[in-house]
Amino acid sequence: MRFIEPVTLRGDVATLEPLQLEHAGALARAAADGELWRLWYTHIAPPDGMPEYVATALDMRERLDAMPFVVRANATGNVVGCTRYFNVDAKNRRLEIGHTWYARSVQRTALNTECKLLLLAHAFETLRCIAVEFRTHWFNHASRAAIARLGAKQDGVLRNHQLMADGARRDTVVFSIIDGEWPAVRQHLRHLLARPRQG
Repeated sequence: MRFIEPVTLRGDVATLEPLQLEHAGALARAAADGELWRLWYTHIAPPDGMPEYVATALDMRERLDAMPFVVRANATGNVVGCTRYFNVDAKNRRLEIGHTWYARSVQRTALNTECKLLLLAHAFETLRCIAVEFRTHWFNHASRAAIARLGAKQDGVLRNHQLMADGARRDTVVFSIIDGEWPAVRQHLRHLLARPRQG
């Protein structure tokens, strides 16, 4: 039995569904909301490259025990982004949450917070992980702030960690939440979701 099995995670604002090939069109439309492929410090496929992006994610699921999800906004039923568990280390009960992106229209809403709550709850309470990692580009300041806002702690910076498609060298900032911190992080995320939202 695999450490990670396909699962649908439902919340009040969002639903995470296992990625399928037929989601490519909906993801292309989500990426077009904000032309997200133009962000130089991350990799989001342009609409015509989305079928290959999805196929690569599904290959990662089969070969590496990853679990990619699409994110559906409950209010509209539209697919608005994707995320995944990956870098899975079943022996040591660790994994990473990443490859996360959202259409511009749902950024800075409760959707990301709820998605992280759903993913972390499943990781710590069902999979019994002892640590969950998050990684992002040094220059992705919005992502770094969002990860810290979740309650994750910065572990360090992997310098010259990866070569980007254009040959640039990526410094990667590593954050994590460990199992002993999860109850406080869960309470914090629930508090964020319960607060009235301004504007």
